[in-house]
Amino acid sequence: MTEPRRPPETTDGDLESDEQSRPDPATISVEDVSLSFSELSVLEDVSLTIEPGEFVGFVGPNGAGKTTLLRLISGALEPDSGSIEIDGTDVHGLSSRASSRLVSVVPQDTTLSFSFPVRDVVEMGRHPHRSRFSSATPDDRAAVERALERTRTVELADRPIDEVSGGQRQRVVLARAIAQATPVMLLDEPTASLDVNHQVETLELVRELVDEGRTVIAAIHDLDLAARYCDRLVLLSDGAVARDGPPSTVLTGDALADSFDANAVVTQNPVTGTETVTALADAREPEPASRPDRVHVLGTGTAAGGVVARLESAGIDVTLGPVSSGDAAAETARSLGVETVETEPFARLTADDRSAAAGLIREADVTVLADLVLGAGTQPLLETLATTAGVVVVETRPLSERDFADADARARYNACCERAVDATLEGIRDAVVEAATSSSNPRSTVDSIDADD
Repeated sequence: MTEPRRPPETTDGDLESDEQSRPDPATISVEDVSLSFSELSVLEDVSLTIEPGEFVGFVGPNGAGKTTLLRLISGALEPDSGSIEIDGTDVHGLSSRASSRLVSVVPQDTTLSFSFPVRDVVEMGRHPHRSRFSSATPDDRAAVERALERTRTVELADRPIDEVSGGQRQRVVLARAIAQATPVMLLDEPTASLDVNHQVETLELVRELVDEGRTVIAAIHDLDLAARYCDRLVLLSDGAVARDGPPSTVLTGDALADSFDANAVVTQNPVTGTETVTALADAREPEPASRPDRVHVLGTGTAAGGVVARLESAGIDVTLGPVSSGDAAAETARSLGVETVETEPFARLTADDRSAAAGLIREADVTVLADLVLGAGTQPLLETLATTAGVVVVETRPLSERDFADADARARYNACCERAVDATLEGIRDAVVEAATSSSNPRSTVDSIDADD
């Protein structure tokens, strides 16, 4: 989870009105909610509680019921059975105006059928807070200006809403919801039409709103962003809650396989520290007769990490090392529970580390060299490889960028390559199967790639 964000600084003159615009936190209770459209069951017996000041992400495949559940919570749809309450108040027993003082909505489709200026669109968020025919008050105008500033849409304020881009319109509608100053905010795919920069800006802003007290629910299709910004994820599948909890417990390979029917690997992002989902091709598992019992990966960086992830996803027992504990491959292996010989960063490879890695190589049916750096510590491991069977080589960087050893180490590496199977990350599963079934393959061109790619 990202660090708590500080709200924007305000001047002394702004402080009182800004505090007044922050609603009290609210609890959302969904109890045994079901909804069908004709013969189609969309949601069935959904129950969950969302605590005050929580940022909850609804995730799941298309058609899982994410948008429908948001619309039920907003009061736009009424369930066939069950109830939805905000701080003990049934949202379906409220008038539209009263409901709009509790819940603001940022829909996925932000198309507007009128040509009002952007500032007027944002000001519409203030209508629930004043009588039907009254004019905007100074507090209303201040709330609108703050919302424009926070969403970086001030420069659009005088432009007609139908003359701004889809991404800009998305931010304008978010500004309208902010000006509405409700305790609950619902967002349906809030980053769908935004570029990468504005996706991050938008979710950073939403986190600020949560830190200020709002309860926010967002249907998010980008699982990486959901894990990075949400306190909690609710995974919907076939109209029911499949999993509910912190991102680390919801985004797992098994859960994604069950709900999305996807072959995916979940690892920790080394920069954000949150879960990252990598979807892989839905490749068939090797036949037991041809699949190696164990594969050892000798290498570093994203190449070695990619090999580990793909082989583990294919159901092949894999080991790794030696590798520095701060290396991307070590992070991947750790997140997948893969046995690894880890070393201290920048430390010389010890005799125990070399012995442990050599043991794993000898126990493996195939060893994959993945962007191996030819240092003094790896030379004895290349000698061990000379007496083993299958070898696969994955090179995503030119050897000149990795060769820090003497000519003897280079010669040993070349000797391993002479009998190895070449592979790309995408073709690694088939390559290890080929290497396992033939211990004397000449260096072939299975899914070979140019070293400069």
